[in-house]
Amino acid sequence: MRLLIIGDLDGQIGAAARIAMERGARVAHVDTIDAAFESLRAGQGADLIMVDVRLDVAHLVKSLKSERIGAPVVACGVGNETRIAVQAIRAGAKEYVPLPPSVELIAAVLEAVTEENTTLIARDPKMLGVLKIADQIAPSDASVLITGASGTGKEMLARYLHEKSRRKGHRFVAVNCAAIPETLLESELFGYEKGAFTGAVARRIGKFEEARGGTLLLDEISEMDIRIQAKLLRAIQEREIDRLGGNQPVKIDVRILATSNRVLEDEVAQGRFRQDLFFRLNVVNLNIPPLAERPEDIPFLAEHFARKLAEANGVKPQPISAEAMAKLKSHAWPGNVRELENALHRAVLLSAGPEIGPESVVVGGSRPTAAAAPGAGGLVGRTVAEVERDLIIDTLTHCLGNRTHAANILGISIRTLRNKLKQYSEEGYAVPTPREGERPSA
Repeated sequence: MRLLIIGDLDGQIGAAARIAMERGARVAHVDTIDAAFESLRAGQGADLIMVDVRLDVAHLVKSLKSERIGAPVVACGVGNETRIAVQAIRAGAKEYVPLPPSVELIAAVLEAVTEENTTLIARDPKMLGVLKIADQIAPSDASVLITGASGTGKEMLARYLHEKSRRKGHRFVAVNCAAIPETLLESELFGYEKGAFTGAVARRIGKFEEARGGTLLLDEISEMDIRIQAKLLRAIQEREIDRLGGNQPVKIDVRILATSNRVLEDEVAQGRFRQDLFFRLNVVNLNIPPLAERPEDIPFLAEHFARKLAEANGVKPQPISAEAMAKLKSHAWPGNVRELENALHRAVLLSAGPEIGPESVVVGGSRPTAAAAPGAGGLVGRTVAEVERDLIIDTLTHCLGNRTHAANILGISIRTLRNKLKQYSEEGYAVPTPREGERPSA
C-alpha cells in the first residue's frame, strides 16, 4: 500500500510515516499540493493521501477528481476539535486524523480506506483446483484471462497471481473498463501530454506506465470500446504505447491480466471483441465457478466474514447457528461471494443474541420466489416500463449502488444502465448513489 503525505503535519511526519511503514505501507512525502500532483502525474501513484488540514483540502480533492486520480484523502491536524474535522470532511476528506497520530487510529484508517487483501479463502475442490493452476502459472509473464460471474472474486484472484509472481515487488494497477466512460478510458490507459486536449494542464502518466515492472489488470475488459481494443493489441504486441498528444512511442514492461463476466468467444462472434486481442489475452484461462457450485466454500467463507465484519464494526464475534448456516447453504447465491459477504454484514449488525440466528440472515430480498408467488397479482395493472424501473433500482440497491455489478446481474451493458438511471433521476425517482470508487452515472 502506497501512502503519500502532503505538508508537515505539525512536525508529526516522522511519527505518522513510521506507523504506516510498520503496517506495511510505502511512504512518500512532499511539502505542497503542487508537488503532490507532480509526483502523481509522473506515475508514482498513491493508494491513500494524508494531507495537512491547514492546506487547501477542497482544492486537492477537486483536482484529484478533475484529473481522474482515484486516491482517497485523509486530513490530519493537531487536536480533535469537531469544527476542524467537520470542515475537512466537508472539503472532501474521507477521514480526519488528530495529531499526534495514534497507532490504532492510523492502522484502522489504512485498513478501512484501502482494504487491500490478497488472501483467497477456499475449501471446495473446484476452487482449490483453480488455485492450483494459478500457483503453477503465477511465476510466468503469460497473459491470463480470468472469467466467472459477477461477485466470484476475479479481481481477488488477479491480486493473488500478482503476489505469487516475480513482479510482486512492483505495482499492481487495476483499471475497471466498465466504470470509466469510453471517452476517458484511452487517456487513463495510455496517458497524455500537456495540451493534448482541453483540460490536459500537464503531462499525465497512464496506467501502463504506472504499472511498469508490475501487473496491469484490465477489469471487465468486455466493456472496452473496439477502437481502444486496437490500441491495446498494439501495446501488448509491440510492448510500447503512445501517449495522447505524444510524438514518440514509450516502451512498457507490464504483465497483463484481464477479467470478464461475459463469454468472450460470444462477444467475438458478435463483432464486439477483437479475435486477435482475445487470443493475446487468453494464453491461460482461469474460470472461477459460481458459489452455488462450490458448496464447501459457503460455511468457511461465512465464518470468515462473520469474524472479519464483527471486528470491523466493533462488535463481539458471534458463532453462526446451525439453522442460520442451513439457510446460507440452501440459498442459490446469484451474487456469489459478494452477496454472501453482504448477507453476513447485515447479519452481524442485526444479530442480538449469543449467536447469529436464521432471523438475522436476510437472503434473496423480500420478494417471494417465482415458485412461491401467488400468481402475478403484483404485476397486473403495471406497465412494462414501471416493472423494469423497479427491477433496476431494486437490483442497484441490492448491489449497494455499484453500477457495474448491477448491470452484470441485470444482463445489460453499463452504458444502458447509466442511461436508464439518468432517465429515472430526471423523472424524480430516488437512485442509489454510486459506491466509492465508481463514477456517478445519474
